[in-house]
Amino acid sequence: MNTICRKFAGCLAVAVATLLPATLPASASEGVVPPSDGDLAAAVRVAGQPDAIGLARSNFRQVDHVEPRRITMGQKGIPVYTLNPDFVRGVEGAPVGVLRSVAVTATADSGQKATLQAMPEGPGKWVAASVFSGNDEETLSARLKPGSVLLNEPQINGWYELGPDGVVLLQASLPQSPVGKLVPLSDYQREVHGRYADKLPGSDYQRGGGIGFTQPVPPPDGTGIPIAIVAGLTTAAVGVVLVVVWRRRRLTPR
Repeated sequence: MNTICRKFAGCLAVAVATLLPATLPASASEGVVPPSDGDLAAAVRVAGQPDAIGLARSNFRQVDHVEPRRITMGQKGIPVYTLNPDFVRGVEGAPVGVLRSVAVTATADSGQKATLQAMPEGPGKWVAASVFSGNDEETLSARLKPGSVLLNEPQINGWYELGPDGVVLLQASLPQSPVGKLVPLSDYQREVHGRYADKLPGSDYQRGGGIGFTQPVPPPDGTGIPIAIVAGLTTAAVGVVLVVVWRRRRLTPR
């Protein structure tokens, strides 16, 4: 099983961020559509299955260099949204984010934590797709106000609180706005349009063979920094090519 290390390297790369489909509300200001209670429960159940625990065990072994005797999976599923390419384009009514995964925290008996990403594989069916080291999703979601959701802008390793009035940056490797400052949705749309609109599928950037459209094979672990591709997100058909920085986390893909 390969381990992909996404470290902040002080430079930019380009990758494909695959996005899961979601029902579009009438207006982006109305926020994203959350998964149902049944979907959340199903995702948590998947996280407790032997293959998911095996993924977590591999992450602890490869990243933390420990062999847990026991792994405890959390009983809370955290919806994680990612930047919507239609919002970047400025499509009227497109929400800021679309559902990417449901995060569930895994805790080793030694105290180390990892985050399992459960993703839909069809109506009512979820699959354990990948495991990240650490528990950023759990920690950051605890800071959200009621009615807000956790939005990831993977291109800058940015995590936002997304609410009806705008986004508030919680943390980022390359912050594009001050941490803790509310950015209205209209302003945020202009910002991400300026950053990424020229790199969407069908752009001159793509036709010119920009990085991210023709990816070299990642080198074996330990021989260099592999290409920053969001691994395991293979169940969706809608993609967007955007600027990515290396996250200070390790990912164990399925």
